[in-house]
Amino acid sequence: MNDLEKKNEALPPKTCSIDRLVTVPEDVQKVLEGKKTATRRNGRYADIGEVMELEGKKFKVHRVYSQSLGELTDEHAKDEGFTTVDEYKETILSYHPGMPWLPQMRVWVHEFALLND
Repeated sequence: MNDLEKKNEALPPKTCSIDRLVTVPEDVQKVLEGKKTATRRNGRYADIGEVMELEGKKFKVHRVYSQSLGELTDEHAKDEGFTTVDEYKETILSYHPGMPWLPQMRVWVHEFALLND
């Protein structure tokens, strides 16, 4: 078993497929422009090493980990394509009306980078 397989084995099973990781048109555009290098989801959508394709460009997932909403910093928000945590929070809550935003809530962070062929 190689190191990548060991890292993925330590993670719980995926709850969705990588093709659902980034779907909002504004987010897709941010990824394509290099302004978004991470996505937080309530489930695990990708394995480390898995490749996501957006409009013909490929992006490789290089890190997957769990994080609480209370741990989010402005740096994390920048990875998501936003300026501040508050801006990120407002946008997420506009996508999910009625969803609570509790510091102890956990999400899965998927970090990725453009894959140069």
